[in-house]
Amino acid sequence: MSRAFVKEGDGGLDPLPDLPLSPHPNYVTPRGLTALQSRLRVLQDALGSLRARPDRLDKLPEAAVERDIRYVEARLRSAIVIDPATLPLDEAAFGLAVTVADTQGIETTYEITGEDEADPTLHRIAPHSPLARALIGAQTGDEVVWRKPSGTVTLEILKIAHADPQP
Repeated sequence: MSRAFVKEGDGGLDPLPDLPLSPHPNYVTPRGLTALQSRLRVLQDALGSLRARPDRLDKLPEAAVERDIRYVEARLRSAIVIDPATLPLDEAAFGLAVTVADTQGIETTYEITGEDEADPTLHRIAPHSPLARALIGAQTGDEVVWRKPSGTVTLEILKIAHADPQP
């Protein structure tokens, strides 16, 4: 085999490619900022534990944690903190909880949060999601149209409130 196609190295592992960063502004609630800071500490502790292993032949776990640290640090540097407690409740906005009813009368409360906080199982949605875009700017009593891949859904805004600041 020709040596021209064999990469010589020092036995180390090249850094893993960075995780993609969102092109959207990185709005975060104080809760989201705290969660990112906590996640960074957990990752830094994990990296310390990995580096303290007596057998470090497999460096891939370290490289993965280093990549995740770079991602979280970038998210923290770009964070734009918005405290929802300071926002008026006259229209749906980032950080607020919006209770809606669909045409069958089923009520659901959605919280518009930062991307890193978004969790559909907790009804936390990112501000650039189709549902959040439909809700932002709407007032109590308004009807909004949520365009989903499966079709459109009409929702009535029932209530706009401050979200629970706890995780």
